[in-house]
Amino acid sequence: MMEKVAKGRAFVFGENIDTDQIYPGRFVELTDVEDVAKHAMEGADPNFVKEFKKGDIIVASTNFGCGSSREHAAITLKAVGAGAILADSFGRIFYRNAINLGVPLLVCPDISKVVNDGDIVSVDVESGRVVNETTGATAQAQPMSEYVMNILASGGIKPLIKEQLENAK
Repeated sequence: MMEKVAKGRAFVFGENIDTDQIYPGRFVELTDVEDVAKHAMEGADPNFVKEFKKGDIIVASTNFGCGSSREHAAITLKAVGAGAILADSFGRIFYRNAINLGVPLLVCPDISKVVNDGDIVSVDVESGRVVNETTGATAQAQPMSEYVMNILASGGIKPLIKEQLENAK
């Protein structure tokens, strides 16, 4: 389940990081989540998996997750244990795929201007308040709807629907 406050080291990326950079298409045949996680962000930073620790934060500029509609990009970031993903903006399909998988990602205009690679960042996923604990800078992400928060709290849309069906019995 999702932590309401994520805190970790920031891994900062630029504009237009596409789904092939997040999860290269040549690995699309892998099905084991642990194998998938080994290739997270490999197209943008080959050392990402070696340095990233569960709970760390991914920060990007505009259009993070543009490109292919394959869910693999969102699956790999969930599998690697991203505490949160913050970007000035997201590719629309990637955004929805990530939410449906229970990955906390927040649209946070100008976040790429207040966080540097390696900064320690805390994110209150519910309120959208972001604090760069290294510099003291703050930012405010766009609020998510109650429905999206329910999806994230359940760990994804499938667990949410399953939970709702069991409660309806």
